[in-house]
Amino acid sequence: MYADDRVLVGVVNRAKDLEIARRQLWYRIPESQLPRGLNAEYIAFFLSGSAFREYSGSIAFFARITGLELARRRDLLPAETRRADDLYYKIQFRQLLPKDPPIQNLPARSISFVRTTWDRFIGAEFISDLYNSSDFYVDRVYHALRG
Repeated sequence: MYADDRVLVGVVNRAKDLEIARRQLWYRIPESQLPRGLNAEYIAFFLSGSAFREYSGSIAFFARITGLELARRRDLLPAETRRADDLYYKIQFRQLLPKDPPIQNLPARSISFVRTTWDRFIGAEFISDLYNSSDFYVDRVYHALRG
């Protein structure tokens, strides 16, 4: 884990999708949502909705990405026929880890995808911390050489 490792925060709003991540160790993102590609070493999960009880409205889990492929929705979720021909990134990982403590969404803001760095992610208490642009995060080389 390096400070500059890239973290992509995705939204999970169905308990079924979190269960797939936990048991089958993969997560899907519509290709259309990431036109510039995935470009991340880690995936983190913002849990949205009442199905997640104490974790709702927070980033509670993350994983190191170990594989990536394009697949049609029908191949990933055969029982769901809606948007069956849409392409998705299937992001694979070996272990889903808890973010302790979870990153809170206070004040509440709408979340879709957030791109951040490992040092911001690991030190964040609130979603707004993921966007931190203080000198330490922007000019790491200067601060490393100076310190």
